[in-house]
Amino acid sequence: MEDTNKKKDLPAPQFSNLVLSIASTALIKMGLDSNNQKEEKNLDMARYNIDLLELLKTKTKNNLSKEEIELLDSCVSDLKLQYVRLSSQKKESQ
Repeated sequence: MEDTNKKKDLPAPQFSNLVLSIASTALIKMGLDSNNQKEEKNLDMARYNIDLLELLKTKTKNNLSKEEIELLDSCVSDLKLQYVRLSSQKKESQ
């Protein structure tokens, strides 16, 4: 079914990896990833990824460890602050 050699090279799937992957995508779409200059800003897609994290938070309620809750809460709140800041800047420049 799966090549065992390839599986050894990958880290075990973890909830934190999923959260950080979605959060990273939101940052990239807000243009806040200094390593990715090619990606065009897309605040709608950034908002979509923040919404995905909020959905994940709702659907996993009472099923997460304290550390997982803190990570998810922190990512969502930080991303929302950045999103509001960038949305405000965009409106002011129009």
